[in-house]
Amino acid sequence: MPFPASHPALDRALSERGYAEPTPVQSAVLEAEQGRDLLVSAQTGSGKTVAFGLALAPTLLGEAEKFAEFGAPVALVIAPTRELALQVSNELQWLYAKTGARIVSCVGGMDPKVERQALNRGCHIVVGTPGRLRDHL
Repeated sequence: MPFPASHPALDRALSERGYAEPTPVQSAVLEAEQGRDLLVSAQTGSGKTVAFGLALAPTLLGEAEKFAEFGAPVALVIAPTRELALQVSNELQWLYAKTGARIVSCVGGMDPKVERQALNRGCHIVVGTPGRLRDHL
């Protein structure tokens, strides 16, 4: 089964990365009722991050081809570890690249001043760990 159409910019990103068919977890997330909270548990490498990125698109972008100007974040992704937060951020970077999304990572071990400057410049999506996000609040 090919990927169902989600958003033109994300569809192009998937195609360029060679995604032809959704994984089982991606199919389940994409078939879920829009606007509902999801709790997904699946193995590493199952495609959860891409699934969540695709599920967020209708809410974040609506019918727009690209994001509007930078301002307050419109999405927050909280990951339990630095490594996972950086991995999620990297996946969302390529998935949303053609939308003009600005994604900021906030994790321990990185310079908090640089993160604060990035947040102050504005962004669309913030990905971080609980501790570092608390520090910024």
